[in-house]
Amino acid sequence: MKAASINSEVYLGDGNLNMLSDLKSKNELIGDVIALLQSPAKNVVSALLSGKHTVAGLVKALEERKQ
Repeated sequence: MKAASINSEVYLGDGNLNMLSDLKSKNELIGDVIALLQSPAKNVVSALLSGKHTVAGLVKALEERKQ
């Protein structure tokens, strides 16, 4: 019998233990959130720096993306 106890919750069986072992750590989750928050800003900055797009073109593309 395999079991784990976390914050007064008991997890029994291989299935529950495998699920617990696949969970990301707190630091990994914080890193994922930061990466998601940075991504849109990086895309806009890189598009502006590439010189291929104008600001008007970027605004139009963002409007079309919302629809």
